[in-house]
Amino acid sequence: MKKIKIASYKVVSDIKLEDLSTSENLDSTDRELKKDLEKLREDLGDFQNTLYAHGKYAVLICFQGMDTSGKDSLIREVFKDCNVRGVVVHSFKVPTELELDHDYIWRHYIALPPKGKFGVFNRTHYENVLVTKVHPEYILSENIPNINTVADINESFWDKRYKQINDFERHITENGTLVFKFFLNISKEEQRQRLLRRLRLQEKNWKFSPGDLKERNLWDKYQQCYEEAINRTSKTNAPWFVIPADNKSASRLIVATILLESLKKYKDIKEPELDDKIKANIETYKSQLEKEK
Repeated sequence: MKKIKIASYKVVSDIKLEDLSTSENLDSTDRELKKDLEKLREDLGDFQNTLYAHGKYAVLICFQGMDTSGKDSLIREVFKDCNVRGVVVHSFKVPTELELDHDYIWRHYIALPPKGKFGVFNRTHYENVLVTKVHPEYILSENIPNINTVADINESFWDKRYKQINDFERHITENGTLVFKFFLNISKEEQRQRLLRRLRLQEKNWKFSPGDLKERNLWDKYQQCYEEAINRTSKTNAPWFVIPADNKSASRLIVATILLESLKKYKDIKEPELDDKIKANIETYKSQLEKEK
């Protein structure tokens, strides 16, 4: 298998999505990729247990991508061997009335993972500079002062929103949350095939919505918004990774590799030492239990 080089997916300077590949097979068969993922996700589960015992960091993992890019199945497969109590997944949909009564980051802030856990955002706070930028009329539902019509939503508005998102991520990383952001980069043709599959297979019909085709017609606009969001918010403390997503098995393995290798660099994340008194009496405790037979 071709070695996965994290640096080749990490965004450290401005990118153009049209120049990036949407397909990666890592010189492996699908079966080989799945086998490699099995080992990686076991290690990721072990790391999460250590993270919990250490209790000083939380990990926030954000997934964005066009419809059918594979977010749901990736989350299911990559975190399958983690303790179910150690991974909390949030899927953000259209804001509720309660959420609209707060600022747009509020619902994401209260969903952040506690120390010791993985938090997974399936669609994220970036929807607020993606779908709302494609459909600026949605912003009007937020009841923001001085924003009364779509004409009031200018470039200055979006500049402030990018800054607010960067400030939000800087604040949480400075307080112990490790942030990873993944854009699943699917091709338009692959999306067409996956939408057709949803229509052809009866058991997949429930996944299809006519709205999928409406949004597909706005593909170029979405790509432009994703590109700008990634370029303006990929920071050292909260980097973006652009993952080729046409091959689901490869994309899952790449994401798992990036997470595990990046997290292992935090050498201070380790299981706490036993209290000296407990350590000195381990044999006594063992003997006490063994005598109960």
